[in-house]
Amino acid sequence: MSRGKRIVVKVGTSTLTGADGRVDRVWLADLARQTAALRAAGSHVVIVSSGAIAAGVEAMGLSGRPGELTGLQAAAAVGQVRLIGTYDQIMDAEGMRVAQVLLTRHDTGHRQSYVYACRTLERLLEMDVVPIVNENDTTAVDEIRFGDNDTLAALVGVMVQADLVVLLSDIEGVYDHDPGADETAVLFERIDELTDEIVAAAGGSGSTFGTGGMTTKLEAARILMKAGIPMVVCDGHRPNVLLDAFAGEPVGTYFAGGEGEIEARKLWIAFARHPQGVVVVDPGARDALCLRGTSLLPAGVVRVEGRFPQGAPVSIVDEAGLELARGLSDFASEDLERVMGHTSTEIATLEPALAGREVVHRDRLVIL
Repeated sequence: MSRGKRIVVKVGTSTLTGADGRVDRVWLADLARQTAALRAAGSHVVIVSSGAIAAGVEAMGLSGRPGELTGLQAAAAVGQVRLIGTYDQIMDAEGMRVAQVLLTRHDTGHRQSYVYACRTLERLLEMDVVPIVNENDTTAVDEIRFGDNDTLAALVGVMVQADLVVLLSDIEGVYDHDPGADETAVLFERIDELTDEIVAAAGGSGSTFGTGGMTTKLEAARILMKAGIPMVVCDGHRPNVLLDAFAGEPVGTYFAGGEGEIEARKLWIAFARHPQGVVVVDPGARDALCLRGTSLLPAGVVRVEGRFPQGAPVSIVDEAGLELARGLSDFASEDLERVMGHTSTEIATLEPALAGREVVHRDRLVIL
């Protein structure tokens, strides 16, 4: 990589904290050293850091991670102050300024908020500041859950048009099966395509304080590969691992960036928002979508799952449950249930007010 590159670095809770659950300041100081070296080489760095809840647990002297939502949010509120203060102090020792950026799915899911967040991150990088991004666990309801910061790191990578995303974890990379259960497990050094076999090999979360697992790292890889951005999953405690990943050394698992065939707005449609419902399609519609790039019409819909308004993001799956695409529905769920399975001519007679519309227009559709 040459000067002027942008690197997004995701720090997991299990990497940031020691065995006692406390923030590991020695490790964080080494991360600051590597970050300073990258910046000295002319690159910009964005850090997506977990650890607010763990820092809150430490600050309040709790015996462990709270079990109820309000307890988690309270711990996050206390811990976020402690966490960003620690980053600020340690990064300042290396001559770097930091800024705190807290995001939720509400922010990334609304187009205007998403665009302004992109502009804010862009301006911070122009001002030679290191953004420290975290999920706003204090206000999020369904985001304090399994591994969301892996997805957040991928979204931030798209938002800043990164050249590389590095997920620092507590394992070496992606294996063909669980290395904790079988020492003969083989590390995937390079992945050019997310096959069913690779996805099936993903394990679960094993950290006490963290929420991430290999499944969410593969989801992050899926987002970034669609965007044409390479990603590395590696052991965050390996010496100089960030510098080596930046230099292209074989560390962990490298996910090739692909061709980045999806435009920015479609990436937002597909990944920045949670699908609010599921639209199940028949084989004819599946082939029309995936092979011929058409819009989804009511005639090809066999079932609607969930309740959603017009304009909501939906997941499109086949009858076996395989997700084919995501897009913005031009129908509310109750309207779609009235016209699904019918041709345009039939709809014009049965429901004239709903005639002439696609379920999802191809311009608002992303094939996965």
